[in-house]
Order: sequence, then C-alpha cells, then structure tokens
Amino acid sequence: MPVNRRNALRGGALAAASTVLLTRPASAAPAATPVKAASPVPAATAPIVAAYRQLQTGINRPSPERAEALANLGRVAKAYNASMSVAGGGAPLWTDLPLGPGSDYTTSMYARLRAIAVDWGTPGGSLSGDPVVLDRIKSALELIYASQYHENVGEIGNWYTYEIGIPYYLLHTLSVVVDQLTADQLARYLRPVKRFVGDPNRRANNASIVETGANRADKALISIVSGALLGDTAWIRTGIDALTDVAGGGAASVVAKLDRAAGDGFHVDGSFIQHDTIPYPGHYGIVLLTALAGAIHVTQGTEYALPQALKDKIYALVADSYAPFVYAGALMEPVRGRMLSRQGETGHDIGHQLTVATLVLARTASGKTKTDLNSLAAKWIKEGTYAPLVKIPDPERFAPGPDLVATPGIEFAQEMLASGARPARAEATHRVFGQQDRMVHVTDDWSASLGVSSTRISRYEAINGQNMKGYYVGDGVLYTFLPNAKGHYTDAYWPTVDPLLLPGTTENDGPTDPKFGGVPVAPNAHTGGVRWDARHGAYAFDFKSWDGSLAAKKSWFFTPSGIVCLGAGITSTSGYAVRTTIENRNLGEGGRGALLADGRRVATDLGKATALRRSRWLHLENVGGYVVLDGDAVTALREDRTGAWRDIDTGANTKGTTTPNTRRYQKLILEHGVKPTGATYAYAVLPGASVIDTLTASWTWRVLANTPVVQALRVADGTVLANFFAAGSVGDVAVSGPASVAIGRCGSRRQLAVSDPTQLQDSVTVTVRGKSVEVPLKGTFGATKVVPL
Repeated sequence: MPVNRRNALRGGALAAASTVLLTRPASAAPAATPVKAASPVPAATAPIVAAYRQLQTGINRPSPERAEALANLGRVAKAYNASMSVAGGGAPLWTDLPLGPGSDYTTSMYARLRAIAVDWGTPGGSLSGDPVVLDRIKSALELIYASQYHENVGEIGNWYTYEIGIPYYLLHTLSVVVDQLTADQLARYLRPVKRFVGDPNRRANNASIVETGANRADKALISIVSGALLGDTAWIRTGIDALTDVAGGGAASVVAKLDRAAGDGFHVDGSFIQHDTIPYPGHYGIVLLTALAGAIHVTQGTEYALPQALKDKIYALVADSYAPFVYAGALMEPVRGRMLSRQGETGHDIGHQLTVATLVLARTASGKTKTDLNSLAAKWIKEGTYAPLVKIPDPERFAPGPDLVATPGIEFAQEMLASGARPARAEATHRVFGQQDRMVHVTDDWSASLGVSSTRISRYEAINGQNMKGYYVGDGVLYTFLPNAKGHYTDAYWPTVDPLLLPGTTENDGPTDPKFGGVPVAPNAHTGGVRWDARHGAYAFDFKSWDGSLAAKKSWFFTPSGIVCLGAGITSTSGYAVRTTIENRNLGEGGRGALLADGRRVATDLGKATALRRSRWLHLENVGGYVVLDGDAVTALREDRTGAWRDIDTGANTKGTTTPNTRRYQKLILEHGVKPTGATYAYAVLPGASVIDTLTASWTWRVLANTPVVQALRVADGTVLANFFAAGSVGDVAVSGPASVAIGRCGSRRQLAVSDPTQLQDSVTVTVRGKSVEVPLKGTFGATKVVPL
C-alpha cells in the first residue's frame, strides 16, 4: 500500500531527522551552485523560497559532526545518483522502483531525487555544485513529471501520496535547484501540486472532507511555499488562512483547543488526536508542529508573517502537548499509534524531529518563551544519550537502510548549545489526559505511561500494512522508562517482543482476532483516572477482550516509588488459559541480569519456565523490583525471541527489512487458569528499585480493597486513592456512581479530588465520614475536579 506519512519512507527515503525544519540565521554561506542570470522566482516572494531552501541545505556551520553527517548524506546521494538512469523511453529511474499509474513507489522516487538534490545544494556536499549532477536532476524531474506526477494523473491508492507526500519531496528539490530552472519548467512541475493542493482546506479527491490536524498543516505549508515559488500571492494567503481555517470560520483551525473527548486536533487538556480516535502527539502531532514551525520560519520578516497571537499559541503547544511524553529524547510508545512498527521511525527518531522543530520555534520567539523552548530542546539533547542528536556516527544506527542524519538539524542544535542555553530541570509530574485516554507519571528517576482504550479511543491502529501485531497495545499496557535502559523500546523491541504478553495486560492464550486491523474502539467507556498531586494518582480500566469472552477490572496506583497494580473480577468464558503479564523486559541481545525471588537466585536457563510459589518479592538486576501482594504464584521465563521489522510493517514505502533480530526477554506472568470466575491479582512494579528498596516498598502503602466494585490504596501520608467501577464504598468513603477518587490533606485542610472515567455522568456524590459532597462533572471529559472537605 502507498505511504501514509513522509518521514518514515523505506527503500530510499529520508528519516524524520533529515526532513525537520530549521530557522534561517542572519547570514549563511550559499550553496555552491552554477551562476544563473535570473531566478524564475519573483523578488517579492523570493525570501520565502530562500528560507525554505535553508531548511534543506542548512546554515554551513562547521563542525566534525556536520562533516560526518554530510559524508553520510553524500554516501547515499552518490549511490542514488550512480544507480539512477535518465535515459527515458519508458525505463524507470531506478530498477527497483517501477513506473506506472498509481505506482506505490512514486514517493520513493522523489525522496531519492531529493537526497541527490540536497547533497548537490549543500556546501561541502559530495555532489555540491556538480553541473553534470544538476543536469541529471533536471532530467529526472522532467521524466517523473511526464510519467508519474502531472496535472492529468488520477489519484490511485492512498490520497496522501498525491496531496502531501510527493508535493513535499518535490518542493524540497525545487527549492534547492530553482535558480537553475526556467519559469516554464517551474510552472509545469507545480501544476500537479496546484491541482492536488490548490485548496489546502479540503481533500482534493473528495471535497466533502475538510482537512484537519497534521494534514491541514502540511497542506498549508505546501501552499505557502508553492505560491512563493510561482509568485502566486493568493495561494500563499490561502495557505496561511488554512492554518486557522478562515474559510470554515475556524472550525478546523490547527491551533483550536477542542473541549470534548476524542476528535482530530488539540484539546483543552493538552491531548492531541488524529484519525478521530488515536492519541498521536508522538507522530501526527509532531508532523503538525514541524509544519507550523516551517510556516513561521519561511514567513518571518515578510509581509506574510503569522500574527503574534497565532505564534504564541503555537509556542505554547510544546510544553503542553509534547514535553510530558518525552523520555531520554524519545517519544513514549502509547502516543505513537501504528508508528511503533516502523523501522525508520523509532521513538528516538521522532524525538529528534520534535527537538529540532522546537529549536526552530525558539529561533523565532523572544524573551521567556525563547528561553523555555531552548531549555526543553537542550534537556532532550542532553538526556538523549542512546541516540545523540548532534553526533550519530552511523545514520543506520537502528536499521539497515538510508536513514540519514540531518545536517541542518545538527547545525542548529549546536548553535543553540553554543549560546549557553541551560537544560530544563526534570520535575515530578502526574498528568491525566482524559480527552485522549492517556496519562504520564514522571519521577526523579523513572517514568511510566499506559496504553489503554475506551468507547472513545481505539484499541490500536493497524492500517496500510503497519502495526501488524499490535493486537493488545490498547489493553492496559504498562510502559516503564528507566535511565539505564533508554533504548529499551527502540532496540528492536516491537519485532521481537511476544505481542500476546505485553506488560500490564490480562489476556487469554487463545487466537487473536481473525479480523484484526483498522482502528476499533473498545466496548466499555470506563477508562480514566484522578490526579492527586505531582507524585500520586490512580487510573482505572474496565477491560473486555476483543471477542467479549474475557473481562477484568484493572487499576494502577502511581506513587514515587512505584506502581501498585490491582485486578479483580477476572472472568473468562473461553476454553483458554488466562494470564496477567507483570513484566516482559527486553534485556538486549544476549542480555543478562540476575533474577531473585525472596533473596534466592532464580534459574534463568533459556526457554525453561520456573514456577515461583508464595514468593513475596522479586528483583531483576538493572531493571527493578516486583512485590507480589496476594501470594499468587509467578511464572518466570527467560527466552530469546527473533523477529524482523517486515513481520510488523509490510507497507509499500514504509516496510521494514527482513533481517532477523534476536533479543533476550525476561517474562514474569501470573496464571489465572482456564475459565476463571472473579479472579484477582495484586502486585507492585518498582522501576529501578534496588533489592533493599524492593524489600521496604510495601511499607509505603496499603491495599484497602480489590473487588469488581472498588480498588483502593492508602499511601504513607494517609492519602487514599480509589477507583470505583460502580456505586460503592471503602472504609469511610462512599460514592454514588463510577468515579476515581483521592482524599487526603493539602496543608492543614482535607481535600477531595474526583474524576469521571466514564465521561458520561453529570455529577457524582462522594460521602466522607458521613459528609456528602455533590461534585459536578458534566463536560469535564475525565479531568480531575478538586473540592475542599
């Protein structure tokens, strides 16, 4: 199937970090291009084109890292140029990318040509200024236009290819070589762009579809740059107006904050949704931010500059919607949708794109806004030691294939760092994003997040041949992020992990859904939680399996030392064994690490399961501790698992390689048996804990209830965290309906925090020690409401 996003193309595309946007400095050395009498770009719009060119070729800031990145670009560009045939006569430019209407490979053709053109136009590039290479680029532009992408071609396959994917790569190339083209040539190559993106507000192949989110922002930037190339001021204005949806009265503005559950775009609680039901700060949201940064950059200082009020809204998005989900410079897995399966887009890759987009925004900002944006970028660069942004010796660090390092990105990051910007401090955070059914818990040492679903948010996204084993990523996956394992999810995790036993999930060992695919939502509305303070919170999930045969009430209680996990009402009608996965940790290739149970070493012979009965605690070296709270037996299994990226991504332009990857995993599993009725579990996950920390952890909290009605915990300072799945009580607290509740002291006063995980109730009455408080919750969409007692 055709590509769906531009920054994860395989078979010759550039990775995310190589297409991110940079701001232009006051001065920069020009590319070494042949002298031409006159540019076909009108003088009035030439600054926009010059700015966009710099996003491709950089600012020529010398450094060893730039030289290394440019050498990597040159290596690939030279290979593409050498293998490219411009003979014409129906012969393809590259033998592995066949021509033809609706070709799955047209975007890759333009991506390869873009690599050649950028290297040709970058000072110091291997092909820089070579007139023979220039002639070949020009011939290739004509051949692809004539055979693949012209104003009379029809959309076949994925609309994105014609309306965003190809136009972007074409503009990258044209902006670099435009001064070597005639006005007629430039106008001809932009005719199909005009046809498909002439109105960025609507889908070209179906005018009834109003563009939203990242797609709208992409089309807006394409319109601005295309209009500038042609001197078409009306097209430029149309692109700028599309950002705030002037034509639609602002209904689809890319910076509007929606006050409802789900739906494309940003939300008032910081959520970002694309495809209506998928949390996507970790891909589409960053694509959108990158386009917005580009729009600010290319129009800065021109008569088309964006209004300051609009820019301020864009600047504020970084801290609100993105920063909470960044760990060690990478985006967390629960907000990356189907992109989990892309070999060319790990969490670190998309983290690089966020970092550089943030630097772009900082360049055009001022005062505290500029300082804060640079501080976030500096923090992500400092902490991103697993995949350093400014020094990556091998651009193919994660995957075979030409995943190029961005020369402009490295240059601009170094410029910021040289200015003395200080990295932002890490701060404890507990935040619930009710409008996208996501949460994040950040401590001084580790972080955690959940992959869940509801009637509002899909269980997974598996489309375009991607995420082909993401069966259970929305079934309550507990992701933990550790400072000594920053590459855990990047290091071939998704092609090798057992997809049926993801940490935190309760599943049976039967077959997966034979109709797996698409973007299905879950059957129950009860998903959400309450925030007590920056270090404590509770989250609840009313789980039902894809076929309805398995149900469970699940809760996670987040504290500074770890996460207490409770399950109740685990009931199955199928004939398959039911299991809850405590841990399934990627130990790396041939990884080691002692596993202890109550102080005794557990055998870790590969492939040999060990039943640990009545163990009170376990500890996995270099990972953390686990406390078993209800005496259940734990099955421990260490195994090597082998898989290829192609196993989980078969997309035409995004598909992974068939190279096998083998990684070692430590599984810790609770067995509930076949057809359990009302089964329970209770355990704690203590990320990064020492053996002593594990032994003493249970002193800091006490489980108060674990039933299908209520699951509750009291922490050391007396605060009670409780998830009610129906009207009920625990201790001296009672509720009139489903709710997540926290009760404790705030200074000298007692305080109550309440949320409605179902997002369906107008109010909930909470009774504490005989005193009843009616808490209005209508229209809060899962947000925490705080009231004094």
